[in-house]
Amino acid sequence: MINRLSLGTAIATTAIAFLVFANLHPSSASSAPSSPSKIYLPLIARSPSSPMLGGCPMFPYNNIWNARIDSLPVDSKSSTYINFIGASTGLHPDFGSALWNGGPIGIPFNLLPGSQPLVPITFDYADESDPGPYPIPPSPLMEYGSDHHVLIVDTGRCVLYETWDTRYISGWQAGSGAKFDLNSNLLRPAGWTSADAAGLPILPGLVRYDEIAAGEIKHAIRFTVNGTNDTYIWPARHLTSSPYNVNAPPMGQRFRLKASFNISTFSPQVQVILTAFKRYGIIVADNGSNWYISGVPDARWNDDTLVTEFRLVHGSDFEAVDESSLMVDPNSGQVK
Repeated sequence: MINRLSLGTAIATTAIAFLVFANLHPSSASSAPSSPSKIYLPLIARSPSSPMLGGCPMFPYNNIWNARIDSLPVDSKSSTYINFIGASTGLHPDFGSALWNGGPIGIPFNLLPGSQPLVPITFDYADESDPGPYPIPPSPLMEYGSDHHVLIVDTGRCVLYETWDTRYISGWQAGSGAKFDLNSNLLRPAGWTSADAAGLPILPGLVRYDEIAAGEIKHAIRFTVNGTNDTYIWPARHLTSSPYNVNAPPMGQRFRLKASFNISTFSPQVQVILTAFKRYGIIVADNGSNWYISGVPDARWNDDTLVTEFRLVHGSDFEAVDESSLMVDPNSGQVK
């Protein structure tokens, strides 16, 4: 697949410089074979790259989802937030290989070509949804359970379509829907929801097994909490007022695993995830069970390992991060 990055990014992706080592004083009188007076060594400089899926970037490399936050300051309310979510509570993987109550665990996604037919869809919250049509196939992969998220990447145009509470009743219907240009940093209008309560995209924040197999996750990860404080902060665009607690974090709050947390005793697969927690952090994206980490169902996950080892990581091992210094524009996900 062709890497569909913007022209500016493509130009910046590879630059070639030459280091010149000169023999400043070659001896013309020497009878020994002369060495070359100059040696040119190509030095390849590459700009940071975005996580890719289906030949499309998961937003530009300078998007907040793809920004490292391991050197940012701790939020002044970190302890308050951690204590509310649960300092002694262990993490839980909200994804895996097994079935729960008859369905897969996690949020699947659909990679579809640009030729996929567009179909009409109506929304319960039409005033905060991007109108149809959407490229929904007859039987899309859909999240099992109550939320019924459908995530679709149009790999021909690199557009992400996401819906919540999706169902087919004489036509496609959903609670809400959002479209995201994966080559753009533009955020949703202020105050608008998406398929997620925080008004954020879902797919870029999921743990995927292919990233584990590659040995690195290069983006922030979505997680849920059982209440928020009736506010949202950048890059989130939407709040939830219930359940409310003054000590709860806002939608969009970023957390990271403390640098001092020892991950060396964990399995290699979980180490990849924990390293991402340290470098890129986790983002409050929806109301749900505390410290539930979102991911994609995959037969290759070892559920016993995930559940057992995630429980060893507690809320007290995290700290809230103040990422406001990264913001370029409140309506953009671009970082400085």
